[in-house]
Parts: sequence; C-alpha cells; structure tokens
Amino acid sequence: RFVSERMVPFSFPLSKCALWDPVPMGDGIGSHIAYYRNPKLSMMEKTLRLAYRHAKQNEKKLFSCFLLGTLAVDEVGEGVTLTIDRFDPGREV
Repeated sequence: RFVSERMVPFSFPLSKCALWDPVPMGDGIGSHIAYYRNPKLSMMEKTLRLAYRHAKQNEKKLFSCFLLGTLAVDEVGEGVTLTIDRFDPGREV
C-alpha cells in the first residue's frame, strides 16, 4: 500500500557539474519496495546474537550500528528477500 506520509523524496548530492538537466519533468511517482512485491526478511542467528550482545554491553541507550546483507528478487519476480548476515558496530568518530 502506498502511504505518502512515509515517503521521502530522494535527491543526489550537490556537485560542480551535472550529467543531466536537474529540472524535474513530469509527475512525481512513489517507489516502495513493498508496493508491488512481497518482502521477506531473513537474518542469521549468529548476527542477531552479536547485535543483541553489543546492545546489552553498550552503556548508552541509543547507539548506531550497521546490519549488512543482500537483497534478492525471486525467480517469479513477485518476492523480495533481504538476507542480513553481518553486523558492524561502527565507530564513534
């Protein structure tokens, strides 16, 4: 389902030269991963345990980290699977 309140337009970073005309043309469209496809999330147990342990050991209530994985479309083209298999606690600086 398309929910316009949650959609945020994306933009490219500013640069000194552009390869295309940046003036918008036509009507805006929404792009959402679950609009036409059935999303599925798969996560390795080892990765989840490592992230949980890191969160428990962290003194701060909020911290940043990265969950890394792969995104794949099934053979039929109707399903999208996000497989998270790595945890990176990141850096403070």
